[in-house]
Amino acid sequence: MSQSLVIAGRSFRSRLILGTGKFSSPQAMGDALDASGAEMVTVALRRADLSGKGDAFANILDFIDPKKFLLLPNTSGAMNAAEAVRLARLAAAAGLPKWIKLEIHPDPRYLLPDPVETLQAAEILIKDGFTVLPYINADPILAKRLQDAGAATVMPLGSPIGSNRGIQTRDQIRIIIEQATVPVVVDAGLGAPSHAAEAMEMGADAVLVNTAIAVASDPLRMAVAFKMAVEAGRAAFESGLASPTETAAPTSPLTAFLD
Repeated sequence: MSQSLVIAGRSFRSRLILGTGKFSSPQAMGDALDASGAEMVTVALRRADLSGKGDAFANILDFIDPKKFLLLPNTSGAMNAAEAVRLARLAAAAGLPKWIKLEIHPDPRYLLPDPVETLQAAEILIKDGFTVLPYINADPILAKRLQDAGAATVMPLGSPIGSNRGIQTRDQIRIIIEQATVPVVVDAGLGAPSHAAEAMEMGADAVLVNTAIAVASDPLRMAVAFKMAVEAGRAAFESGLASPTETAAPTSPLTAFLD
């Protein structure tokens, strides 16, 4: 039986975390969440109505049951540490969990995270008592500094957000996993269930997926596919993958068979 994922002392049966953007409708999003088996859901704070005024254009929280899912507010859209910290504090003041997916990406073309501002914001929020899950480039040095600062996870990108290119940062992610003392969540760029399975086989503790499920012609079935891929990849990792060899190795040796 697969081990549970533990983040900041909280256990999760599922190692698949879902984002909530780009779905064709709130109903499609809700169905996909249920089908995925996920227990943690990220919500961009700029899409959430934190005012209590019933903003019809920012009502994503109305469609996510907080009894079924841990809401993970994210600071997507923040351009610097100050903006990210302000968004996190606003979410906490509005009653959302004091967990935060820290995203700071000032470059609108590639949406690559700013390492300097991310570390600065993480240090502030951790001191404020937040459980911080930072989205980062696949930078082993930054990952180590963040975990030393008290981050609950590190979340290196596989490839740029929404690109569906899969894991293009394999070597760096392997180093991050090797050195990690907190869970490693591969986040961004996973465009197919096979990408998620690969991340899990590498030893990642979880993956975060949004675009690949949200834009699928059948998001519900795609959510199921990612669920199965994550489970299969984790089972393979825990079972011990066979090591590759340079030459062939017969599966049925002919020892003394023809003598």
